Amino acid sequence: KKAKMKIERKQRVVLVPYPFQGHLTPMLQLGSILHSQGFSVIVIHTEYNTPNCSNHPQFVFHSMDDGLQGIDLSFPSLENMYDLNENCKAPLRNYLVSMMEEEGDQLACIVYDNVMFFVDDVATQLKLPSIVLRTFSAAYLHSMITIFQQPEKYLPFEDSQLLDPLPELHPLRFKDVPFPTIKNTVSEPILDFCRAMSDIGSSVATIWNTMQDLESSMLLRLQEHYKVPFFPIGPLHKMAPLASSTSILEEDNSCIEWLDRQAPNSVLYVSLGSLVRIDDKELIETAWGLANSDQPFLWVIRPGSVSGFQCAEALPDGFEKMVGERGRIVKWAPQKQVLAHPTVAGFFTHCGWNSTLESILEEVPLICRPFLGDQPVNARYLSQIYKVGFELEAIERTVIEKTIRKLMLSEEGKDVKKRVVDMKQNIVAAMQIEGTSHKNLNDLVDFISALPSRLAPPLPVVGAIMSPNHIASKCIIES
Repeated sequence: KKAKMKIERKQRVVLVPYPFQGHLTPMLQLGSILHSQGFSVIVIHTEYNTPNCSNHPQFVFHSMDDGLQGIDLSFPSLENMYDLNENCKAPLRNYLVSMMEEEGDQLACIVYDNVMFFVDDVATQLKLPSIVLRTFSAAYLHSMITIFQQPEKYLPFEDSQLLDPLPELHPLRFKDVPFPTIKNTVSEPILDFCRAMSDIGSSVATIWNTMQDLESSMLLRLQEHYKVPFFPIGPLHKMAPLASSTSILEEDNSCIEWLDRQAPNSVLYVSLGSLVRIDDKELIETAWGLANSDQPFLWVIRPGSVSGFQCAEALPDGFEKMVGERGRIVKWAPQKQVLAHPTVAGFFTHCGWNSTLESILEEVPLICRPFLGDQPVNARYLSQIYKVGFELEAIERTVIEKTIRKLMLSEEGKDVKKRVVDMKQNIVAAMQIEGTSHKNLNDLVDFISALPSRLAPPLPVVGAIMSPNHIASKCIIES
């Protein structure tokens, strides 16, 4: 009966994604989840990286003028991100005002990506409830918040400290600091931006693309910090009922036919995500590492991902002849389909959170080559805490070859495979009817449905994440 009532009410939820693949994908997946629960979904997006509306006919799409036409945003700068937040304020406000005039009080809330922090200002002006979507792990945000509290304890650091443990942040080391560093320190403007991204303003709740069972202690610590309800309802790509493509880049589906011709559990999938750029030296070392490993591989080399080069001209002479049919290079791949393929046995990855969850849910162990942001934190947890992957210790062909062989051929590799299978089973359990992600989703639906009648933020009590007992344990957690 509850579900029927929600569908009949058809409350509207507005989603405001950050216009890059790793952020847009989970927001659209969240949209599919909310739509399946009876909400009407409106996606308000930037003109840059407009999502493919035809893949999501169940949503209403509206474009905001982001004021960044003609600017290269393939690897956004700090200035670009601030400009995006400033330029989108008026277009969002104007659209919401016109919508509210037409639809009355049927707008339940605005859900926004934490990088689009301007949304909370607009929502506050219009007295609309807002909810933050965190598209990354709780471990990543916890590491940032910890460093914010005493930055002088962590920054700057010496080269000799790179492999030393970060105080209070096991298993992280100084080289895993979750901010872009120059000369082993972080500039104040970057810290300020990360603080803005971490702040929830007057938002009434946080949705997480993670699982309560996986990150319970981190989520508890963070909820004590923010004091709003948390809804960890991940993995979003599996909780979403529709499998529509969310890719901004065109996927080369011909690689699936190539995979079909390979032996079971034999192929290494190599992809460093939608934003990472490497230099030609790293490309060459990776190429020879793959070639010398003697393992079949599917390698994604995105256009523009090798600084100063087109893909073909950066590859070393003799590489393609040596590899032959054993290797396949594409510009972009249908990643979830690739990872689910029975021939794929390993994933050489940048350890973005979406890629991490997609890999684990298909029981594919990882070779971790992180670059920035949450990636070093994810890589460290994957290799040291969950032990479902191997960290790449150096960007040298011999190390790359050795690590590939270890993952694909050794007893250690078999152990890692067993652990990733176990980890997947625990995540799947969270998605079942009695599982935590499923329960948290039901709580989220009830929470959003009740929002229009609320005049003030609710008390921070949700499911197993925040209960009166947890509130009482605040002193223990903070100490």
